[in-house]
Amino acid sequence: MNYDKNNIFAKILRGEISCKKVYENDYVLSFHDINPLKKTHVLLIPKGEYIDLDDFHNKASEREIIEFNKAITQVVKILKISNQEDGYRVLSNIGKNSGQEVSHLHLHIFGGEKLGRIVL
Repeated sequence: MNYDKNNIFAKILRGEISCKKVYENDYVLSFHDINPLKKTHVLLIPKGEYIDLDDFHNKASEREIIEFNKAITQVVKILKISNQEDGYRVLSNIGKNSGQEVSHLHLHIFGGEKLGRIVL
């Protein structure tokens, strides 16, 4: 899978498509999924052009990696689903066999209800 500069997340980052923002800094953007699978379902994306988690870890700067991981904690605090509250799940699909549909790294963050053993 190659990076597609016209994928939906690239368009959101360029401001061509709006989103319901949860959190943003110089390195990441988090927003509500337009087709939520759970009560709370947000996405977290890096602002750089990375296809998936493997690509990100191979090419991103140390600062980008740190900020991306720190953003998870910020987002779950904002959403009030942190481990100190009810808990949450983070999921990333990597490659076609996992069901990755958009060629831009994104984490799904689920919470706000009992999730069970699997997401779907």
